[in-house]
Amino acid sequence: MNQVENHDVGCLGRSAPAGSAECDHRVLILGGGFGGIYAAIELERALRNRVSVNITLVTRDNYFLFTPMLHEVAASDLEMNTIINPLRKLLRRVKTFTGNIETIDLERSCVAVTHGFDRHVHELPYDHLIIALGSSTNFFGLPGLQDVALTIKTIDDAIELRNRLITHLEEANSECAAGQRQPLLTFVVVGAGFAGVETLGGINDFLREAIDFYPNLAPDFVRTVLISSEEFILPELGKKLGAYAQRKLAARGVEIMTGVRVTAVREGMVELSDGQKLAATTLIWAAGNAPNPLVAALPIPKSAGRILVDEYLQVQQFPNVWALGDCALIPDRKRGGFHPPTAQHAIREGRCVARNVAADILGKRKRPFRFSTLGRLAAIGRRTGVANVFGINFSGFLAWWLWRTIYLFKLPRLEKKMRVALDWTLDLCFAKDFACVAVGLPDNYAASKDSTAKAASRAA
Repeated sequence: MNQVENHDVGCLGRSAPAGSAECDHRVLILGGGFGGIYAAIELERALRNRVSVNITLVTRDNYFLFTPMLHEVAASDLEMNTIINPLRKLLRRVKTFTGNIETIDLERSCVAVTHGFDRHVHELPYDHLIIALGSSTNFFGLPGLQDVALTIKTIDDAIELRNRLITHLEEANSECAAGQRQPLLTFVVVGAGFAGVETLGGINDFLREAIDFYPNLAPDFVRTVLISSEEFILPELGKKLGAYAQRKLAARGVEIMTGVRVTAVREGMVELSDGQKLAATTLIWAAGNAPNPLVAALPIPKSAGRILVDEYLQVQQFPNVWALGDCALIPDRKRGGFHPPTAQHAIREGRCVARNVAADILGKRKRPFRFSTLGRLAAIGRRTGVANVFGINFSGFLAWWLWRTIYLFKLPRLEKKMRVALDWTLDLCFAKDFACVAVGLPDNYAASKDSTAKAASRAA
């Protein structure tokens, strides 16, 4: 059995012994996404003169991933290191604890975290707990789907998808794979929200640019399919922009199937609710989110798996517990209902919760969360985008330029901004790279390639 250790880290700005009286307040932030990171950054600023406050960010990775640009890594528009920020460069005073969260004990005010090669356990006590754990992928209980589908949530996902594209091109180009080319070069994306459409647009451009470098392949061999259960794609942007995006993608060779759902995935075949069957060995799942299992296990009020909080982002039954981002339901007092789980909201929620925690520590007045969506943007490939900013619709090159400009400014740290800008500039002059790099892929990647080949053979 792993040994449990009581763990305390130094106070803000300097080290202090475990249990030291100098640490009057211990703030624990769970989750390294937009909400958790921006809460940590704001707490550094708000409590910069309070060395008696201990702030710890607990996260699985030692970096912050800028997820809106994940599809650009998958499509070889950006190198992976351009969209990840090391936490030790991003956070100068907040302590980071890299590990896996096992349990959250609200009664004892402590969190159990495992880390290290032997996966030993630490118990991290807190006076204030900020939960920003996000959500997990919803596979809707379809048997076997989780084992074969690729997702687009982590940097490993993006690298694996990029390598899958290149591996299938290489395999399909070989003489012996002539009879298996169709399933090998069929790529199905399920889910027509921002993540699904941007991923599909990026990989469609990548494949059609790469095909010129494979002498045994022709553009007609590539089949990219977008499946949506909605009437039109990008429903968050409205029917007009969704229809525009649909026309543009269709003109670039993308097949779009609306009003249908995936009912089964077996032996290299994707079965749809309208009876159609697609022979494909690559399925990318971007169809929805499910509650984080850690959040689902908490004995606090929830709705649809998300924590119910007040307008101060505070859990009523536990006044020292705060929640934000995808794992929380935050009331919108201005428009009614709840705030949507988007990155722009999570950033503001992180700042708001940090200010309210600081106010609680300093004995000041808390402020309610107030924010309205500024706009929504999607890049759909080939220097084209769709956007709604301050209620005004944009499409085409201008929307694509807005997407890149806005997200470039949102990317933390000047160093990363310059790297992304340089990559984008070089992309205008040179062809994409088609090298398959296995670094960072799961250990079972070779086995997955074998199963892919077998599925392609069965589908053929």
